[in-house]
Amino acid sequence: MSTIKTELLDKGVFVITLNRPKVLNSLNKEIIDELLKAFNQAYEDQAIRTVVLTGEGRGFCSGADLAGGGWPSEPGWSPGESTAHAMEIGFNPLVRKIVDCPKPVINAINGIAAGGGVGLALCGDLILAADTAKFKLVFGPQLGIISDVGASWLVPNLLGRAKANGMALLGEDISASQAESWGLIWKVFPEKDLLTEACKLASQMADGAITGLKAIVKAHDNALQVSLSEQLDYERDTQRVLCDGEVFKEGVKAFLEKRKPNFRDIEEV
Repeated sequence: MSTIKTELLDKGVFVITLNRPKVLNSLNKEIIDELLKAFNQAYEDQAIRTVVLTGEGRGFCSGADLAGGGWPSEPGWSPGESTAHAMEIGFNPLVRKIVDCPKPVINAINGIAAGGGVGLALCGDLILAADTAKFKLVFGPQLGIISDVGASWLVPNLLGRAKANGMALLGEDISASQAESWGLIWKVFPEKDLLTEACKLASQMADGAITGLKAIVKAHDNALQVSLSEQLDYERDTQRVLCDGEVFKEGVKAFLEKRKPNFRDIEEV
């Protein structure tokens, strides 16, 4: 059985489903390799305009598969050296591949996201969760290591130092409703409606200006690392490029003509 499932829906919505439900979709080499291939397809296929990432079964992702990761290792490597190698060739490239995807990525968190699964859950552009979902950082309390798969950056940048430290030092379950109220995720839906609502939002964005939507996300990420003055320069330089494009011209024309803009026919993604 494939470790992931993929389906291309109407309007160019590409659904990627983690498919190791018996082990709560834990991340081994095989599933990460398959995810990288799926996102490569999302990068290259012009028919794909948005991506939805979700999980099969009662869990979204329980983090790294500590029992059978299947990562290559050289004789004499320490556990730390083997872990760092797996991160270098697998986990970190996956996070970068998702974050840098040229199409908007919606993560639909259908159940528990634990350990590295928290990082995977949060690296999309829009994060939704089922009302039964939970977020749990287990690295410190259970293993005595730091959060990874991007969680050590994503959680404090989303929540601030106090809540990030509380999550990581205590390892408590954070419910979907709590995650929403804290600003860790965008919105909570009933479990039975999650994928439908995620695909509905993905279809909405698929009709939009994909390059502009992704530029918004990049601008927000940039703002987390620079001063206001530097961000004003970033805005100026980005708008200089975007406002010379056909997408912006179509948006202005549609506004003046009081109609919905047609970005699909003029934008390659």
